[in-house]
Amino acid sequence: MTNNKRKLIAPPQGGMMKNFVKQLKLIGRLMGDKRVSAFVKILPLASLAYLISPVDFAPGVVFPVIGALDDAAILWIGSTLFVQLCPDNVVKEHLDELDSEAVDNSDDIVDAESSDWSDKK
Repeated sequence: MTNNKRKLIAPPQGGMMKNFVKQLKLIGRLMGDKRVSAFVKILPLASLAYLISPVDFAPGVVFPVIGALDDAAILWIGSTLFVQLCPDNVVKEHLDELDSEAVDNSDDIVDAESSDWSDKK
């Protein structure tokens, strides 16, 4: 008889906002890392410059929904392309450090007793 045990994989905790914050932290770390090319570091800066510049490919006045989506798309493409163009070993190193920081949350646990106030007179 073969051993058909399945590995249980815990679902990711935190959801979309946690991943967004982790991506921002990763970009910040990579921007400060000297092993990443200065030419590659232009991508996130150019994305932010497009966001705040008055020049817009699809202005929100003319195209209300598309105007906001093109700004979000430029930020997403710029940040994704930046991480993809960074050296893999540097990205992995920073991701491992971010994951180890996220796991060490033992200070967040509060040992306490609860009581129900409606039972007390």
